[in-house]
Amino acid sequence: MPEPLRRDVRLLGSLLGNVLVEYGGQSLLDDVEALRHAVFAARRGETSVDDVAAIVGGWAIDRAELVARAFTVYFHLTNLAEEHQRIRTLRERDTGETPQRESVAAAVAEIGEDRVRELLEDLELRPVLTAHPTEARRRAVVTAILRISKLLTDLDDPRAGSGEREETTRRLVEQIDLLWRTSQLRRTKPDPLDEVRTAMAMFDETIFRVVPVIYRSLDAALAPGTGERPPLAKPFLHYGSWIGGDRDGNPFVTAQITREAIGVQADHVLRALTNACTRIGRTLTVHETTTPPSEALRGALAAARAAQPELFAEIAKRSPGEPHRVFLLHAAERINATRLRHADLAYRGPADLLADLRVVQESLVEAGARRQAYGELQHLIWQVETFGFHLAELEVRQHSAVHEKALAEVRAGGPLSEQTEEVLDTLRVVAWVQERFGVDACRRYVISFTRTADDVAAVYELAEAAAIGGRAPVLDVVPLFETGEDLDRSPAVLDGMLRLAPVRRRLEETGRRLEVMLGYSDSAKQLGPTTATLKLYDTQAALAAWADEHDVRLTMFHGRGGALGRGGGPANRAVLAQAPGSVAGRFKVTEQGEVIFARYGHAEIAQRHVEQVANAVLLSSTEAVQEHAVAAAERFRPLADKISVAAERTFRSLVETPGFPEWFAHVSPLNELGNLRLGSRPSRRKATTSLDDLRAIPWVFSWTQTRVNLPGWYGLGSGLAAAEDLDALREAYRSWPLFAALLDNAEMSLAKTDRAIAERYLALGDRPELTETVLAEYDRTSSLVLEVTGHTRLLENRRVLSRAVELRNPYVDALSHLQLRALKELRAGIDDDAERERIEDLLLLAAAGVAAGLQNTG
Repeated sequence: MPEPLRRDVRLLGSLLGNVLVEYGGQSLLDDVEALRHAVFAARRGETSVDDVAAIVGGWAIDRAELVARAFTVYFHLTNLAEEHQRIRTLRERDTGETPQRESVAAAVAEIGEDRVRELLEDLELRPVLTAHPTEARRRAVVTAILRISKLLTDLDDPRAGSGEREETTRRLVEQIDLLWRTSQLRRTKPDPLDEVRTAMAMFDETIFRVVPVIYRSLDAALAPGTGERPPLAKPFLHYGSWIGGDRDGNPFVTAQITREAIGVQADHVLRALTNACTRIGRTLTVHETTTPPSEALRGALAAARAAQPELFAEIAKRSPGEPHRVFLLHAAERINATRLRHADLAYRGPADLLADLRVVQESLVEAGARRQAYGELQHLIWQVETFGFHLAELEVRQHSAVHEKALAEVRAGGPLSEQTEEVLDTLRVVAWVQERFGVDACRRYVISFTRTADDVAAVYELAEAAAIGGRAPVLDVVPLFETGEDLDRSPAVLDGMLRLAPVRRRLEETGRRLEVMLGYSDSAKQLGPTTATLKLYDTQAALAAWADEHDVRLTMFHGRGGALGRGGGPANRAVLAQAPGSVAGRFKVTEQGEVIFARYGHAEIAQRHVEQVANAVLLSSTEAVQEHAVAAAERFRPLADKISVAAERTFRSLVETPGFPEWFAHVSPLNELGNLRLGSRPSRRKATTSLDDLRAIPWVFSWTQTRVNLPGWYGLGSGLAAAEDLDALREAYRSWPLFAALLDNAEMSLAKTDRAIAERYLALGDRPELTETVLAEYDRTSSLVLEVTGHTRLLENRRVLSRAVELRNPYVDALSHLQLRALKELRAGIDDDAERERIEDLLLLAAAGVAAGLQNTG
């Protein structure tokens, strides 16, 4: 372990220990330490897991809950220490001698400036934030962690004196005490607007500030003199959001919620733009004698003076002889008026604000103040170009069955049900958003479970029915293909879409742009991780060929979850593993739940994440990378097919076993996890006990809690065994990015699996044959993955991740034993309601701790 990380972990652990003693006396710390030593001893084989279970079983429920809370808080602090070490490492690597690996500068160095400039014309990254309920931490816990993070940064400052360090340490103990005393469990379910506000915290803290830094990094890599010349980097980041727009299976997302959600977004971005413009305006103190205004700026100043004489006179009085400053401060007032909806002063849209900012920029250039023109002012221009006045495009999603029912009612001409009225109201809100913020603020409408082009046509027909005064919203309807069958028929659905008049019209208006969405979660739950990965690859290849044949600029929207069982894993490696021709400079992907905080909770990590994805998109769009991928896919495809057939057969054989859903619910905390109140959306699409209707998030989350992690690897071992040719498998791993990513992700999932703990969970189901089947496949998969990769142990080639998993696993064991105790008691049956509630709280607290320890939920 690097010494700075060791120091931080020891410090935070020691301070937490002090807080525990203050709160519960030395005996509480002694119990925590007893459990910690026991799980480590069990890992070393010095004691058995039965001995650990005996310690946990000997405590009163109140004591068990306090111990569970201690380990959960410890993980929050450890995660924080690891994040700070990651930032230190990024800074140490940024020597300036060579570009950082997987950065945009590295892509420029590898591809060449000229080719990157060509690719920049079409480069487009669209991260879409979603409210998928996978963030196990309360918002209060997250904000407490952010405060501790700031103090840890202050403590790391070598310039701090002894007194400053002492005060920082005191405040650190204060905040750790506050985190300890803060309930780790949500007592009420968040509503959709709570989810919107939570996402806005990431925008306020990092995203708004990081975007221009990323563009500046690219601009500096393209040519010398950034900040003194017109920028070469064009805005390529465009954020989207489903939060407040995704109503598939969520009855709490209504038309009114969607309207309010875009209002919250607009309020945040307009506040941010007001503050940035005010800050730049106040510092732009160039005098007219050194930096005379251009004729265009003089004219703009005269127009502003005539339109708002009192306001203008007040600003000018504070800034005599500083016309550039006056105009920017006036622009800031107009941005704020836009937020407050003062029509006389407000901007009509971001294009008008950009025009004003460019007048100032060109005036500065004309006066020779090039550094002022292309420095902070350029950052503001990039922010306006990226976020507009709406921050992120709000996307609507609804299930195809809802549209089918609504359209039947509309066509029948009789009274409309409440659900159908809601569909029409939603489309009217889309039209309102477009009128208020522009078409780009809300025009994508995603259809879950798209079966045919009729599902797309239904939305366009409903939009016409919803039109008021003949004004239907402008829509780009996006089919979402989720099951294996849907993925197979996707090219045929697109053929049908081309025959629809509204689609043809939009193709003409957008330069023949079209978008489809690919669902990773449901296909993996249906087919297993191996077959789903290959099925998605084949679908991408087929859609890329279809787009080429029909002269369509197709964007594939990847509905990847955070966990490996839902398409998660390193984002840059995922991009490089896509089918050739499927990226073409455009990459759109969901950012969900705990992944949002992990990637955007700190500015430097956010920058690193976006740069890694941009690097991969640029590289994957080059001819050399695509040619290599084509050759590898052709060479190893027969081998992959053999693996896929056996893997799917093994996976389906397990999940289709009679009684499997009931067994799964018994051995895991599936039913109890709903009480964690992770999000506003129900865990099932409808009230049944079938796995088909169970959403992928609770499916993956429950397996994670049992330490089995089955959705990330099950079936792969049987697939590799069926291939038989070990040399061919090893060559495929070395040569084919898709196959390498498949095995590396499975290896990561296997490393987070614990066989001994998993066996105790599985034993709860009293189906020894199923337990034996699962564990045998785990052993087979672990053994063959190591043989193919050539590793002597899991994650051998990923030192940092391996260290983190090895260090965390014993602490996660402690929480698993606490959860197992609770599960056993609940499964045995408890008559007393109050007692049952306390035991459920213990289970849920342990679940939150396991999620923090493994850094995975769903």
